[in-house]
Amino acid sequence: MKRLSWPGRMPVDPYILLLLGTVGLAALFPARGTAADVASGASTAAIAFLFFLYGARLSTREAINGLKHWRLHVTVLVCTFVVFPLLGLAARGLVPVLLTDPLYQGLLFLTLVPSTIQSSIAFTSIARGNVPAAICAGSFSSLVGIVVTPLLAAALLGGSGGFSADSVVEIVLQLLVPFVAGQLLRRWIGAFVTRHKKVLGLVDRGSILLVVYTAFSEGMNRGIWHQIGAVPLAGLLGVEAVLLAVMLTLTWYGGKALRFDRGDRIAIQFAGSKKSLASGLPMASVLFGAHASLAVLPLMLFHQMQLMVCAVIAKRRARDPLDPTGEQAESRSPAAA
Repeated sequence: MKRLSWPGRMPVDPYILLLLGTVGLAALFPARGTAADVASGASTAAIAFLFFLYGARLSTREAINGLKHWRLHVTVLVCTFVVFPLLGLAARGLVPVLLTDPLYQGLLFLTLVPSTIQSSIAFTSIARGNVPAAICAGSFSSLVGIVVTPLLAAALLGGSGGFSADSVVEIVLQLLVPFVAGQLLRRWIGAFVTRHKKVLGLVDRGSILLVVYTAFSEGMNRGIWHQIGAVPLAGLLGVEAVLLAVMLTLTWYGGKALRFDRGDRIAIQFAGSKKSLASGLPMASVLFGAHASLAVLPLMLFHQMQLMVCAVIAKRRARDPLDPTGEQAESRSPAAA
């Protein structure tokens, strides 16, 4: 009977409920006028502070040591910025059968954003994989994405996004500059950030909630939600489920084909199959402007889906039996579902 207990197999992260609650709040009480300007400025400052903390947390020595494992990082980058976008382009054939054009544009955008940092590390740790590799892979992906994602958006989204040289500069100022500042100040504040990482971790989630509220308030003010029907939304969820399953399978068996050991394959699977809400939201706000709320909806749904599915996979991998050498044997299926 215990094996049939749904809550234990598919845990619901309270943060997912907070995200949904924030969307509901924006639907009922959207920020307008001066309040909207204040919320927009606060969300920009919060995201900048978030990336400042990323820079302060990442040990420079860890980053340098991580470069030695270049094959793993190249593999994650290829999954994130090559394989994902190719699958996104292939999904174009689903318009208008399963997806509307605006939802497809959002789906394609989610395939262009960097990998996550915190959840990749957390799931790799739970699954007993190579945690240092996950830390560096997520960090490198975020840094590369600051430049690569806007360039890919310009090439693949065309006139759907608001790409320009100013967009790249704005993204760099909002994300990369604070990260570098955190790295430069790490010598003096690194120990403080490490000691208070749980408290400062609230900044991570709080900043994302603020950006979500701002983006969806803008969407409510412009009435764009009338463009979304139940059938296209269901189609989007189905397409994203397939996308996630394909990436989880490719990263797991691809790592095996490239002869990575179990710990590295776990890091590749979790870092190479997920997309960052923290990086994607501010980029979408810059690139899509007033239409950002509709553009980030696929990313928000995919983010929630990946958290629930990867939580199950990580727990299953942690229970892998030991082989004769004392190492954990791999699970029988890539998704371990």
